[in-house]
Amino acid sequence: MSNENPHSTDSPLSTTTPQERGTSPEELSSRGDTRSQRPTSEAFREFIASGWDETVPDAERLEAAAHTPARRDALVQAIPGTRLVLPAGVLKVRSNDTDYPFRPDTAFAYYTGLGTDEEPDSVLVVEPSAEDPAVAEATYFFRPRAGFDSTEFYADSRYGEMWVGRRPTLAEASQRLGIEVRHIDELRDHLAKDVGASLSLSVMPQVDAAVEEMVQEIREQNGLPGGEDARREFDRLQEVSSEQRLVKDAYEIAQMREAVDATIRGFEDVVRHLPEAVGHRRGERVIEGVFARTARADGNGVGYDTIAAAGDHACTLHWIRNDGAVQEGELVLIDAGVEVDSLYTADVTRTLPVSGTFTPTQRKVYDAVLEAADAVFAVARPGLRFRDLHATAMDVVARHLEGWGLLPGSAEESLSPEGQWHRRWMVHGTSHHLGMDVHDCAKARREMYLDAELVPGMVFTIEPGLYFKENDLLVPEELRGIGVRIEDDVLVTEDGVENLSIALPRRAEEIEAWMATLKP
Repeated sequence: MSNENPHSTDSPLSTTTPQERGTSPEELSSRGDTRSQRPTSEAFREFIASGWDETVPDAERLEAAAHTPARRDALVQAIPGTRLVLPAGVLKVRSNDTDYPFRPDTAFAYYTGLGTDEEPDSVLVVEPSAEDPAVAEATYFFRPRAGFDSTEFYADSRYGEMWVGRRPTLAEASQRLGIEVRHIDELRDHLAKDVGASLSLSVMPQVDAAVEEMVQEIREQNGLPGGEDARREFDRLQEVSSEQRLVKDAYEIAQMREAVDATIRGFEDVVRHLPEAVGHRRGERVIEGVFARTARADGNGVGYDTIAAAGDHACTLHWIRNDGAVQEGELVLIDAGVEVDSLYTADVTRTLPVSGTFTPTQRKVYDAVLEAADAVFAVARPGLRFRDLHATAMDVVARHLEGWGLLPGSAEESLSPEGQWHRRWMVHGTSHHLGMDVHDCAKARREMYLDAELVPGMVFTIEPGLYFKENDLLVPEELRGIGVRIEDDVLVTEDGVENLSIALPRRAEEIEAWMATLKP
């Protein structure tokens, strides 16, 4: 990796221009760079600007662009009389002059249709049409590619084509999105226009500090309330965008299927390489790496940090350190999901016997968890409340724990609000919504999430588990160190649910047969 020209720390949306600060754009580009060996002669500048093919190909309309207008219309109808500002987000420094891989904000991606990593610092603005306030007008602001005769082309490591690849033109971006596209430098003027008593201004909070500050300044300059009143408006935008994603459209469902299919391929690759994991002192990281390779090759990457938890590590619910050994005779819990280029992610868990065969005790725990999952599948249908999914799984879990003599009372007593002893061994929920975020729609109101009825188009997980930690003195020694979770991704249909991840074996005997066919 070249060590020249680290990223500038100045925001491209700073409230003062480089000229106002007495700094040229070229100087800003290389600020803090004490190692640069770039040539600066006029002869070099003329030479590097010449001899390039300047043909601009036609851009293809994004598939998602057929669905984004309806999403934006629903947004302005839910938040009327408001210009809504949806930033993509900014690059975040990992170390010195290297950044974390960029992933745009979910709301920005949902309403633009853009995915992957090409939009740092860009902004989508959605507002009601002057002709019909129930129809949204959208404008996308970003920094297009610079000409070959600009210093940005070869000298700017944040935007320069020689550093980060070819950027689209304004016309290309408009063709892809199907909306008006303008230069990011025009954003402030656009946001401020006509803002006042009849048009409010709101921004998605905690995505881009510079854009949020800009919105606050414009609100103040135009007599809109600040403080808690402004915060409530911003939070309402976050809430509405979460709730709108609770029901997926046809495009989203197709993307979810693609993500699940890629995830299943990742699990297959993990089983093929399981002997390699057993032979490595950090076998969990071998598993993590194998899955990451498939996720990166078949999609944008992993949708969240992979959990590869062998033995007692499976009893740590979010074990992502993945630095342990994988031993014969143990179980390994793998919770992983591929995020496809559109940023929709799967979220699947399987608990596998490292040796290829469950022991009787492991099988007892596994079958209890499977029974809890199957009970949820049996009742899930439109009209059922989301919270009832968890209650159904807990009925089964509590009954098994009572039968094993682990509860200090009956299952019925444990299931009461005053009991809840069974939750010692399953402290997490059974289901969460799934989509662009692995825990999707997280800012939705309680009445729209836990207390809501299932409707066709919802996608969520079913993931009961049982976790008996190695140091848990309230369970028999034979159970200690066993953690089991089974997680599938579920689509609500007109008359029930579809298990999107059904192609990945779930039953113990099916898992054993499947592993036997894949292991070398």
